[in-house]
Amino acid sequence: MSNAPITDIDPAAFTADPYPTLAAMRADAPITFVPQLGATLITRRDDIHKQEKRTDVFSSDQPVGLMTVLMGQNMMRKDGAPHLSERRALFPTVSPRTVNTHWKPLFEAKAQEILRDLRPKGACDLVTDYAMPVSAEALKLITGLTEMTAADMDGVSQAMIDGCANYAGVPEVEARCHQATALIDTHIDRMMGRAAAFSALRVQREAGVSDYSTRANIKLIISGGQNEPRDAIAGAIWALLAHPQQLQRIQKGQASWADAFAEYARWQSPIGMSPRRVARPDTVGGVAFDRDDRVFLMFGSGNRDAAHFEEPDRFDIARDTSPAIPFGAGPHFCAGAAAARCLITEIALPLAFAHLPGLRLTGEVPFTGWAFRGPTSVPVAWES
Repeated sequence: MSNAPITDIDPAAFTADPYPTLAAMRADAPITFVPQLGATLITRRDDIHKQEKRTDVFSSDQPVGLMTVLMGQNMMRKDGAPHLSERRALFPTVSPRTVNTHWKPLFEAKAQEILRDLRPKGACDLVTDYAMPVSAEALKLITGLTEMTAADMDGVSQAMIDGCANYAGVPEVEARCHQATALIDTHIDRMMGRAAAFSALRVQREAGVSDYSTRANIKLIISGGQNEPRDAIAGAIWALLAHPQQLQRIQKGQASWADAFAEYARWQSPIGMSPRRVARPDTVGGVAFDRDDRVFLMFGSGNRDAAHFEEPDRFDIARDTSPAIPFGAGPHFCAGAAAARCLITEIALPLAFAHLPGLRLTGEVPFTGWAFRGPTSVPVAWES
């Protein structure tokens, strides 16, 4: 085990709001072992940015890690040539060109359809009634699992990310994750050989990726490609409604929807952490790591590092977010970043404000999570 200083946390408080604890860690013990998580946390932005690239030390290959055990060894849990090979095989699905020319019109059509059904109701929960189906319908197209319902897509994603964050080993959480992966395999079997062009299922099979890796990678895409855009869509709309002066900047042409998303992703970090396994002994910042130590790169902490962001706890879409690392920083930079940005900034955010006139908050908006973070409910109303 590393010889890092020990920091105890209250898991419930950390889940509700990790940022005060992370700020204290950055100030007093930027590399610290947390017994409640069984991991050493790296919390400062520059340390994360540098160490994430050192895959020879901080490896993504985690044979006994929760994601590998529960979902199979996907490309995110591989380094070097094996990771690059599968990433290249998937590229035709998620390249910026494919996103702009193929997926964007399909994403927009689905979002327009959802909004047509939603507008007459005059009120909804943005998480479940808008962000969830917009994200899920896009993900059904990208994966090729088009016969899965939006609710099932959301459910299997949540079950898998809960399973991957189940460091306490709760049996019920693990069981739900196994049920989710079994359902995904059923849909993969159903669509095998007839998935649409550019879908992840089709391009991987055409590239000769093994059946095992194809399935594992589709589960990876679902585990991150549903909850993170869902939470970012609902959360960014909440942030703009809760900070009307920021929304006005967009409406006056002084800022863009992309600015709003970039700042929201920095401020609330839908992807708050990425786990690593120490592949060989090494010393970082005076902390000695042993082989097979578990390390968490705390993206959410790095995104509020005062060394890079003035008043980091404040939501400000005018700030320079270029130092932020919402999608990671190294060779495992999120492969779906272009698709996520397109869906959120070019479709979900502008269409919501265009089609739901007088959009306003009508209740409290609770947040949860530190490995993955987002609102659990965003109640709103509008002029129907």
